[in-house]
Amino acid sequence: MSYSDSGNTWRNDGGAQPHAYDPYLHPELFRGVATRRVFAFLIDMVVISVPVILGYLFIAVFGVVTLGLGWALFWLAWPASVIWAIVYYGACIGGPSSATIGMRVMDLELRTWYGAPGYFVLGATHAVLFWVTFSFLSPFVVLIGLFNGRRRLLHDFVLGTVVINNSVRAPVPQAARTY
Repeated sequence: MSYSDSGNTWRNDGGAQPHAYDPYLHPELFRGVATRRVFAFLIDMVVISVPVILGYLFIAVFGVVTLGLGWALFWLAWPASVIWAIVYYGACIGGPSSATIGMRVMDLELRTWYGAPGYFVLGATHAVLFWVTFSFLSPFVVLIGLFNGRRRLLHDFVLGTVVINNSVRAPVPQAARTY
């Protein structure tokens, strides 16, 4: 891409970035990703739910101790749960591993279609868009991943992301020889 000779107009010479992960050249990047995403999601739900449940228990006990006054905090619990989930996904995907805790356990990594690692806003938007699309189109969101080579779900297409096997992308170095 460059400016034309007059300097005022922008010209695109076809310099768009290609897809970094081709499922036909590197099928090992996408082998088992759909199944592992389900288990990663379940692990992440446990990680998100534990602090939320502890928060509800704290409010319940605090309400008993304050003779019912502390129960007024229950109206904050749901918005705090939503904010916690968005911050969790944003911080994890925006972190150095570009993966949530569940994705790390299942050895997955979220990347942009051109290969860049995730960032906070992408992670937070990914979570929000997943929940919105899943709420309205639940079977379609999951089924679309079975019919494409990169195993991308509907929100992955919208955001331009792809989930890959991390161990294949970054091979583990061999152990040192002991002889």
